[in-house]
Amino acid sequence: MQETRQNRIARLLQKELSLIFQSQTRQMRGMMVSVTRAKVSPDLSVCTAYLSVFPSEKGAETLKNITANEKSVRFELGRRVGKQLRIIPELRFFLDDSLDYLEHIDELLKGK
Repeated sequence: MQETRQNRIARLLQKELSLIFQSQTRQMRGMMVSVTRAKVSPDLSVCTAYLSVFPSEKGAETLKNITANEKSVRFELGRRVGKQLRIIPELRFFLDDSLDYLEHIDELLKGK
């Protein structure tokens, strides 16, 4: 039962975080941030979000900016899901480089 609740909250947070990043990156032309996966701790106090950044060259810089503005992102998240959650979880962001890894594997396979 607890795991089902964790998954529902993780999906909710993933959706809302992606909407927040979509509205914030709309001002920066030529850049896109998407939330590929979100995981929530069993006590629902920590949310780990994996971000995919396009173009991938700006990934580290974008992650640094998002981490620096973590409090404002959490505040905006609280405004969106405050009626559904008692505690807004602490946010942790990581780069999801799985698409870059897949691209690299494809290049290697084409080279042979």
